[in-house]
Amino acid sequence: MLKFLLSIIVSTSFSSFAQIDEVRRITKSLCSPEFYGRGYYKKGDSLAADYLVDEFKKLGIEGYNGTVLQPFEIQSVNTFPGPMIVNNGSFSLNPGVHFVVDPSSSGFVGELRPFRLTPKMLFDREGLSKIIRDIRNEKTDRNSVVLDLIDLDLDTLKQLSGISQALAAYCHVIEITDEKFTWSVSTEQLPNALIKIQDSIYSGGPLNVEIDAQLLNNYMSQNVIAYLPGKKKCTKTILFTAHYDHLGHMGSNTYFPGANDNASGTAMLFTMAKYFKENPSDYNVMFIAFAGEEAGLLGSKYFVENPILKLKKIKFLVNLDIMGSGEDGITAVNATVFEKEFELLQRINEEKKLLTKVKRRGPSANSDHYWFTENGVPAFFIYTMGPNKHYHDIFDTYEELSFREYDDITDLLITFVRRLN
Repeated sequence: MLKFLLSIIVSTSFSSFAQIDEVRRITKSLCSPEFYGRGYYKKGDSLAADYLVDEFKKLGIEGYNGTVLQPFEIQSVNTFPGPMIVNNGSFSLNPGVHFVVDPSSSGFVGELRPFRLTPKMLFDREGLSKIIRDIRNEKTDRNSVVLDLIDLDLDTLKQLSGISQALAAYCHVIEITDEKFTWSVSTEQLPNALIKIQDSIYSGGPLNVEIDAQLLNNYMSQNVIAYLPGKKKCTKTILFTAHYDHLGHMGSNTYFPGANDNASGTAMLFTMAKYFKENPSDYNVMFIAFAGEEAGLLGSKYFVENPILKLKKIKFLVNLDIMGSGEDGITAVNATVFEKEFELLQRINEEKKLLTKVKRRGPSANSDHYWFTENGVPAFFIYTMGPNKHYHDIFDTYEELSFREYDDITDLLITFVRRLN
């Protein structure tokens, strides 16, 4: 009962502790141009890692048994460090707005003169093979294909899933779309260029293209680790995690800020760190900022395979992402797996009237919690819901963040840790 009452007293005063100005400062810094989108262009991820280490030092928080940076190797990663130019006649297309290249695209310099493929042609294996052979053997003046998959029914789209990437193994491909652009990171590079263009822009003629793509091999990245011992000697540790990497650059002039995803979640690590530094928990608390999440959960995979803390000593893991809104509540991945802990989250939220909703979701391999859960560590992946829908695009900027429910989310999570048995 005493522990319960103390948790109410502590969390009641928390809103004044959250120091939203500090949260905003860290978030704004991480998504600024100086970190190059926290990707692999100009070692943006490493620059961000150094920044995070300095921020933990400012709080007086050290690593775990001397480990502050945990280096790991990414076997390969595709990057776009140079020109990113696509001209449709005399009109110059804006990267990230009018077009994107596929993350696995190769580079290309010259004129693309595409052969237009109809959906019917895509199902004609013999005819399609002949078109590709003619392009590859230079028996036609066309040197690429263009696909228009707009207005197809869902069954047809399902059958054609992956067709653009498959064709890019043999020739350059232009895909016409009317969908919102989302970008990503690829650890592979296709033999040919693959460009996606908004249908409202493309006139159907040749494109003048200059795209620089470089596949980096044996790329070194790193996780950032900080640690606070419990107020009494304890064998169990709470983990707060967030990935600090993002998508980097698509060409030398276009970068993806990644404000909500996941500068905001990374900033929350420091809110938690400062709180538990000044208000020690019964448990030890570790903070891990993972790299390589956008490239396939690589940093967390490496940690689980090379743990500096025995996994069986982890009491619970809370993975944070997209913490810049919350007007519509939060979602907890793994809620159906760890029902007792999820009921605790909901109970705290209802009791304190914090968030409009704490949504239940089942297990998913969609962030860094995944490898831990697969190896027996109880974990939630928590992200916010709200009107900000910018995700993996160039518009995910600091200015778009409201931080409307930031205090309530941190109050919820701190109380969760305080009451966790």
